[in-house]
Amino acid sequence: MLNIVVVGGGAGGLELVTKLGRKLGRKKRANVTLVDRNRTHLWKPLLHEVAAGSLDSGLDALSYRSQAAYCGFDYQFGEMCGLDRDKKQVLLSPVIENGVELLSARCIDYDILVMAVGSISNDFGTEGVKEHCIFLDNPDRAHYFHQRMLNRFLQFSVKSGVDLEHPSDEGKVRIAIVGGGATGVELSAELHNAAQQLKAYGVPHVSNDCLDVTLVEAGPRILPALPERISSSAHKELANMGVDVRTETMITRATAEGLTTKEGELLKADLMVWAAGIKCPEFMRDLGGLESNRINQLVVRKSLQSTQDDQIYAMGDCASCPLDDSGKTVPPRAQSAHQMASCVYANILASIEGKPQKDYVYKDYGSLVSLSNYSTVGSLMGNLMSGSMKVEGRIARVMYISLYRMHQIALYGYVKTGLIMLVGRINQVLRPKLKLH
Repeated sequence: MLNIVVVGGGAGGLELVTKLGRKLGRKKRANVTLVDRNRTHLWKPLLHEVAAGSLDSGLDALSYRSQAAYCGFDYQFGEMCGLDRDKKQVLLSPVIENGVELLSARCIDYDILVMAVGSISNDFGTEGVKEHCIFLDNPDRAHYFHQRMLNRFLQFSVKSGVDLEHPSDEGKVRIAIVGGGATGVELSAELHNAAQQLKAYGVPHVSNDCLDVTLVEAGPRILPALPERISSSAHKELANMGVDVRTETMITRATAEGLTTKEGELLKADLMVWAAGIKCPEFMRDLGGLESNRINQLVVRKSLQSTQDDQIYAMGDCASCPLDDSGKTVPPRAQSAHQMASCVYANILASIEGKPQKDYVYKDYGSLVSLSNYSTVGSLMGNLMSGSMKVEGRIARVMYISLYRMHQIALYGYVKTGLIMLVGRINQVLRPKLKLH
């Protein structure tokens, strides 16, 4: 029987393996396997909400094991470390927890392989970043930031010798975020919402006045992937909240005290988040002799097949796919991964049936950025219109939420997604609005 292996259960990978399982796995037309180093899936654009505490990942996360049983595919817990193209095997590292080896190194046979491992933050080799900054690459790191943030607010609320009602800059809870993309901007806004919620739940002296958030961007403006008028609108909203937005500011070093800029200024911070740039894991570099680029993405043709092997596809953030004839590549966005999943699904079925492969064509439906409960800004239609349409406020917020609902529908179907939405509304009444533990 045909063996189809998908490595990576992110937005695109999980949608793809769910479709393949329903179409081929249930009917015993192929063995469909998902490999992921995590046990649960959480939509990556929500990680900033987990970090701030406005989302409880324990309620929203999806179990790979249950999804596999329900949709007709197999789930293998583990982390890919290599590829043997001659034997057509995916190599998995041993699984070690608390110093104990739970699973030994394994090999998984494949006939068709799909790489969908996503991306991680790129520190660009900046001194001290790995030691002192937090990367919001997965739910575990988001939880870690959340615990550090709660502990810092707790320290502030019981601190003696400081005017808690009118704190000076030295007495505030100082958080620095490097990277003015969607993650950095959304987290900046969400932190101010978290401070307000902590005040509402009776944490002494905590409010926006005690929070000092600095957002650092090396480029001339935040949200560089969006039109300038959208970027300016978001910049203004953040400034009104009290966020110190620093553009054209290069970070050269991170220490326990804070971040040092190229000009030598020290931006003092208790917590530092690095959300600037992406790259793929190191094992992706020259994986199995496949062509990769400088950030370890696999170079693929427009059919999303690797340039060296027709039986290996790559999609999402880990794929360097040509956008057009200009030399540009498809941007690493959630909508790209969603579209690529549909293309790879169609091409795998075409391959099985002996039909030609179709090229992937990126469709830019625009981008939306949530500024927590304060606002939502963005542009719609992208390159589908001669000029993108600016949206903000309540309409943009509804559209932003609908992106997540579309992802849930792809995984659960309409009925189950509707029930999840109903439970979510009930939890808004029964549970705190902020995760306090």
